[in-house]
Amino acid sequence: MAAPQNYLAVIKVIGVGGGGVNAINRMIEVGLKGVEFIAINTDAQALLMSDADVKLDVGRELTRGLGAGANPAVGRKAAEDHREEIEEVLKGADMVFVTAGEGGGTGTGGAPVVANIARSLGALTIGVVTRPFTFEGRRRANQAEDGIAELREEVDTLIVIPNDRLLSISDRQVSVLDAFKSADQVLLSGVQGITDLITTPGLINLDFADVKSVMSEAGSALMGIGSARGDDRAVAAAEMAISSPLLEASIDGARGVLLSISGGSDLGLFEINEAAQLVSEAAHPEANIIFGAVIDDALGDEVRVTVIAAGFDGGQPPPKQSGALTAGKREEPAQRSDSRLAFGGLGAVTPREESSKPAPVEKDPAPVSKASDSYPSSTPQVPPARYDSGVEELDVPDFLK
Repeated sequence: MAAPQNYLAVIKVIGVGGGGVNAINRMIEVGLKGVEFIAINTDAQALLMSDADVKLDVGRELTRGLGAGANPAVGRKAAEDHREEIEEVLKGADMVFVTAGEGGGTGTGGAPVVANIARSLGALTIGVVTRPFTFEGRRRANQAEDGIAELREEVDTLIVIPNDRLLSISDRQVSVLDAFKSADQVLLSGVQGITDLITTPGLINLDFADVKSVMSEAGSALMGIGSARGDDRAVAAAEMAISSPLLEASIDGARGVLLSISGGSDLGLFEINEAAQLVSEAAHPEANIIFGAVIDDALGDEVRVTVIAAGFDGGQPPPKQSGALTAGKREEPAQRSDSRLAFGGLGAVTPREESSKPAPVEKDPAPVSKASDSYPSSTPQVPPARYDSGVEELDVPDFLK
């Protein structure tokens, strides 16, 4: 009789295309643990520079290893041509992350194929992709939206990071190289915020089944990240996460929330409780909130919070203008400290205005609602929103306008 074996969740992170491979290179660089990295590309030269555990050159016949030329059709065909190889490297996975930079060729066309294979093998499949910067051009924006729509049909949960919103948390002197590194860092945060809950022992441990209960067939998801030090650091980080400029919509109404809090060994139970309470008040009243706390002494006195919200009615998150309602729900924490409202209330369209307003509760909802009313088209749920650069700039500081 065979001896019983301890079974650990098998997590694989697949970078598809140039952007996806760069993202997993960053994850390897910072030492993301407990996962297997797989790089898939049509560009043989880019694959040579990757430190991934497995490298698949899917363009050796179709493109002779020279890339897809920003043509998603080429990327899709390259992945389809090597479907059996991709299936072989994905076998045995319980959870698969598919990461890519949307708008190009291999990532845009190949990511849906990879996700389809992963899901057909029974793996919980999560897409974590970026939407291109405006300066990358209209063509890439069009291709990105088409690719995102295709990928959404093939994954359990899809997290889209809008690169343009990184400008609102970047210095004016930031270089193009650093801007793309910031995008890689956010992709890392999205993957790490989930995997650490499963693979890293912590104060409050979660298992794979907990995560699956939130992310299985959840549709579109939102991700916010925040960090803080000093007094009320956990609450401040949570406030920053749920009002993050990276959020294109409000987490109000989310029926599934994954909350990850990381801090040093001095992380206190009461501050964790306050942070979790803040997030729960912003989500749906009956939301399934999966919560974990990870101890990382390398953080010192810093606390990091990652919030991933999914399970919205209709599969899509509500417009950000609904923040007027959630601001009222979180009025009590807002009175404790004005400093943590650096990004405005949850879903605020013009955060810098809200942060300058006094703390009294009864006056919060009206100004936020008024700001929302003045921008009725700020957050449509249809793809064409990507072209409205005026809307995207609403979250950009004055010095970037």
